[in-house]
Amino acid sequence: MEKYKEIERSIITTYRKEIWAKFVKAVKEYKLINANDKVMVCISGGKDSFLLAKCIQELERHSDVKFSARYVVMNPGYSSLNDDLIKKNADTLNVPIEIFHSDIFDVVNNNGGKSPCYLCARMRRGFLYAKAKELGCNKIALGHHFDDVIETTLLSMFYGAEVKTMMPKLHSDNFEGLELIRPLYLVKESSVKAWANHNDLTFINCACRFTEEATYVDENMSKRKEMKKLIEELRKVNKDVDMNIFTALSNVNLNCVIGYKKNKEEHSFLDEYED
Repeated sequence: MEKYKEIERSIITTYRKEIWAKFVKAVKEYKLINANDKVMVCISGGKDSFLLAKCIQELERHSDVKFSARYVVMNPGYSSLNDDLIKKNADTLNVPIEIFHSDIFDVVNNNGGKSPCYLCARMRRGFLYAKAKELGCNKIALGHHFDDVIETTLLSMFYGAEVKTMMPKLHSDNFEGLELIRPLYLVKESSVKAWANHNDLTFINCACRFTEEATYVDENMSKRKEMKKLIEELRKVNKDVDMNIFTALSNVNLNCVIGYKKNKEEHSFLDEYED
């Protein structure tokens, strides 16, 4: 059996419960992919985005819901080593990637200031939306997973003084008709790592030239690592703490919150409080 077929088989057999079932559940529960959708799957070169690509491929082949997908890699200025590794993995995994180039790393290097990761993320999003429009796609699939959701939630609370999270899907504010989806929303990072190790796969981590040089650590990146370590420590006390945080986001009791925002309008418990 060819290696890519073994890798595909591992997703729906060995990791059926941890990956495939949760991927399918997210797609159905959050209505991420519908009939006749044209999905642009964004591949950064990391384990998450390549796993996403393989899951989308399996869904495209076997789902009763007919849709199409394009597998796109944006090269923002990767080193030749990282570029070669991405192409090698795409070949190993039998993912038909389409590569386009941008000058993001150069721009960020000259204008990023103290927040290069923030600028890089914004520019990446803009380039990807524009590419999706060019390809005639109505949805963009990103490889964010369950742990990203929990870390984002804690970051918002601890450093943003706000209760909010990373949503499973959202509409683009600047590109009409485009929707961003996160099909790995319920898949834990530990499962992604286990799948990669099981198949002896090596992916790029962060291909950013700043982290490659190890001379700069963005504050937001440092904070996210801080949240990751915090969750690891909390799991030692309560193994279900991450799932409890996630469940809480769908179990908000508005009778017991001081205030909340809806469509930028602020509300207070005093609005309905009877003296």
